[in-house]
Amino acid sequence: MTFSPAARTALRVLMGLGLAVIYVPLLVVLINSVNADRAFGWPPSGFTGRWWTQAMDNEGARRAVLTSVKAGVGATAAALVLGTLAAFAVARHRFFGREAVSLVVVLPIALPGIVTGIALSNAFQVVLKPLGIGLGLFTVIVGHATFCVVTIYNNVLARLRRTGTNLEEASADLGADTFQTFWYVTFPALRSALFAGALLSFALSFDEIIVTTFTAGPGAETLPIWIFNNLFRPNQAPVVNVLAAALIVLSIIPIYLAQRLSSASRNIT
Repeated sequence: MTFSPAARTALRVLMGLGLAVIYVPLLVVLINSVNADRAFGWPPSGFTGRWWTQAMDNEGARRAVLTSVKAGVGATAAALVLGTLAAFAVARHRFFGREAVSLVVVLPIALPGIVTGIALSNAFQVVLKPLGIGLGLFTVIVGHATFCVVTIYNNVLARLRRTGTNLEEASADLGADTFQTFWYVTFPALRSALFAGALLSFALSFDEIIVTTFTAGPGAETLPIWIFNNLFRPNQAPVVNVLAAALIVLSIIPIYLAQRLSSASRNIT
């Protein structure tokens, strides 16, 4: 399709406006994290790093970061197991309801977060509360795993369909057993897809707030929840800006690495 010069210019302008709407507010947060003015007057009267020092000394913020890391690692680990098994079942086997399995696995990430949160909260109250298990870190991990599974599942399923079964069949013909074929043939082919999916899963879990609101107990305050609770407290405003800036930077890293890994694997295949 060929566009006229005027159409190309219009598309560039629209793309620039769209990117500005997304990234200019993020840039403002990054600048405010080193803004010397406590009230964040604009333009900044000066720049300082003391807000970053203050944030690192904040016990509540450090505890929230640790909770988010624990929840992210736990949800990612659960998603790696469940998503990989589901992808193998759909890609390598034919059975009644196979397409329904794909729909059920992918659906949680398409549902509004508040719907997932309410459903999980009700389920935990009905199933776990009678067993003496209240809302806490475990329920947060379960809640995050419901949508983290999708990233693992999609990555592994796409890789399995791309690689096919020829190498695995050749390995079996040469005398390798099931474990040897998986370890020396299948796993190396899936390794980058698993790593990219894990990075995306951790990033999604670390930033999640809606599902966490419904599944976290009093002792499981994640970093996004801590930021939301302290957002309108004047004394915490500088710390909130620093943590928001840190979240922006920490979110870019795994997404960038996952994108590079996915691109590299496509070029190889």
